[in-house]
Amino acid sequence: MFKRNKNKSSQPKAPRFKEIRDAYQVTKAAKPWIGLAMAAIFLASWAVGIAIGFAAGHPIYFGFVSAPFAALLAFFIFTRQAGSAAYASIEGQVGAGASVLMSIRKGWSTTPAVAVSRNQDMVHRSVGRAGIVLSAEGSNSVKQMLQDEKRKTERYAPGVPIYELIIGDGEGQVPLRKLQKRMKKFPKKLTANQMREVRARLKAVGGLSLPIPKGPMPTRGMKIR
Repeated sequence: MFKRNKNKSSQPKAPRFKEIRDAYQVTKAAKPWIGLAMAAIFLASWAVGIAIGFAAGHPIYFGFVSAPFAALLAFFIFTRQAGSAAYASIEGQVGAGASVLMSIRKGWSTTPAVAVSRNQDMVHRSVGRAGIVLSAEGSNSVKQMLQDEKRKTERYAPGVPIYELIIGDGEGQVPLRKLQKRMKKFPKKLTANQMREVRARLKAVGGLSLPIPKGPMPTRGMKIR
C-alpha cells in the first residue's frame, strides 16, 4: 500500500527530467555553446561566492552556500536560451502556431486545424474561460478563412465571446514567440461550467488530423521574455 503511494509520487519526476533533457538537446542543436556557457556561468558565480568567503573569513561556508545559487543562475540562463531555441526550431513550419497553442497546459483546450486551405493556411480553435479564440496562420487569404470559421463557430456557440488573431510578424499580427503571452491577456468571461459546456458542444465539430511540429516548448517553467 505504502509502496504504491511512493511509486505514484515518483511518477512525475521522469517526464520532468525528460522535458529538461529534450530542451537541452534542442538548445544545443541551435546553440552548440550552451553547455560551455552554463559551465562558465556556474564556475564564475561560484568563484565570486568563494572570494566573498575568503574576504569574510569563511571560504568553505560561502563556497557551500554559493554553489546552489551558481547552479540556479546557470539554469536560469539555460531556460532563457532554451525557449528561444524551441521557437526557432519550429518557426516557418506548417502548424507552428498550433504547436505553441497546444503547449499551453492550463486554461485552454486547443483543437488544431479546424479549417485548412490548399495552400496550408489554417485556423485553430482554443476554448477557455475567456471564450473562444480563433487563431489563423498562413498567407493573406487566411483572413477570409478566419471570418468563415467565426460565422461557423457562432452557430455552434451562440452568445459565447469569440476572439480572432492572426499569427505572424506583420502589422496587427501576433508573433509566434508572443502567442502564449497574448493568450493569457484575454479577460475571463465564462464560468468553469459554461466553459465545459462550450468545449463539449464544439468537441463534435472537431478538426483535421495534420502533422504538428513536435519538440519541447516553453511552459510555466521556461518562459520567454
